[in-house]
Amino acid sequence: MRHITPLTAALALAACATTPPVTADGSCNHDSLARFTGQKASAETGTALLQASGAKTLRWGGPGMAMTMDFRPDRLTVSYDEAMLITSARCG
Repeated sequence: MRHITPLTAALALAACATTPPVTADGSCNHDSLARFTGQKASAETGTALLQASGAKTLRWGGPGMAMTMDFRPDRLTVSYDEAMLITSARCG
């Protein structure tokens, strides 16, 4: 039986959240994302990141996680460190 922690569940829900696109073609815009660096990774922060970027999907990347290198213009990739602090937020 798998056990899901509340944080894992919250991050998964935030990753699935969608928002109306800010850009005309629904692609991600990273211009206003620097302000999130240093903030705690959470479902609420994930929702705010999606709204600020206009991305359709959110991908979280924790320390040492392997991620594919495929580029998706509608995706936001957010990396965080061991303390769950956001280290970068970029489109793709």
